[in-house]
Amino acid sequence: MAIKFWDAKGVILLYILPQGQFINAGLYCSTLDRLRDAIRCKKPVLLRRGFVLQHNNATPHSANYTQQWLQRCGWEILPHSAQNPDLATSDFHLFGPLKCHLGGMAFETEGDLVGESKNWFAHLDLDFFRVGIYLLLSP
Repeated sequence: MAIKFWDAKGVILLYILPQGQFINAGLYCSTLDRLRDAIRCKKPVLLRRGFVLQHNNATPHSANYTQQWLQRCGWEILPHSAQNPDLATSDFHLFGPLKCHLGGMAFETEGDLVGESKNWFAHLDLDFFRVGIYLLLSP
C-alpha cells in the first residue's frame, strides 16, 4: 500500500508501507511527520506561508489522534467532496495510470516494484500534476 502526497509541481512524498502493514491513526500521523520533513527539505516556503492538505474521510484521517496532530501543527484541511466521500483524486488520477503502467510486469522483490513506481512518478510531466489539482478543486 502506498501513501502519496503531491501538489501541482509533483510528488512531495511517496511512502510505501511494508507488506502486511495497515494504516491506522498512529501510522498516518508518523507519515505526516515524514511529510513535514519532506516539505522542510523540498519546499520550506510552504511551512512558512502555509498550505492546505486534502485527504479523504478514511478513519485514520478523521480519528481524534490525527485531528489533534493536525491542530497542533496548524495544518489547514480542505474538506473532502461530499459527492465522492470514498474517492480521493489520487485514487483515479495517480494510482489508476500507475496500475496501467505496472500491468503485466513481474517483479522479483517488493523493492523492484517500489523502484519502478517511484521511477514512473519521477518521469511524469508537470502538466499531469496540474491537471490533478485542477480536478481536485473543480466542483
